[in-house]
Amino acid sequence: IVRSERASVLDNTMLDVNNPVRQPAAASYAGDIVPTEAWNILCEDPRAVLVDVRTHAEWVFVGLPDLSAMGRRVVTVAWQHYPQMARNPMFLEELKAAGVGFADPVVLLCRSGVRSKAAAEYLTQNGYTTCYNVSGGFEGQLDPVKHRGVGGWRAAGLPWVQS
Repeated sequence: IVRSERASVLDNTMLDVNNPVRQPAAASYAGDIVPTEAWNILCEDPRAVLVDVRTHAEWVFVGLPDLSAMGRRVVTVAWQHYPQMARNPMFLEELKAAGVGFADPVVLLCRSGVRSKAAAEYLTQNGYTTCYNVSGGFEGQLDPVKHRGVGGWRAAGLPWVQS
């Protein structure tokens, strides 16, 4: 387990992967965390849930985080529907149906951290108490030749699977 200080609701701070100095988190969610911090939260808190908000196509063709070593699964609820990328109007209901409770620490992940941040803000506004955004997402940011892999879950060497 990688140990690092993580964003906290109590101190209202977050870590920007490009600037290691903690910055105030938006009041609307718990904050941005790097993938290793997400892994630590999931390892340390049995109530914590990893929610992958990417599309079905991304889960199938790109891969998913693998929590099997913890005896857990990733909750997959799309924030937007492919190919129109319209917001999923049933997002909240699908998350509740998957068993994610309002008091559970929710760690949200998408491709790069943009959709998962929007989902974290939305969930917080709808009563979820602790929602983190994984900055860098699953695939990370674009490199100079426009390939994903700068940061993100996979680049951090965290477990993942592909179908």
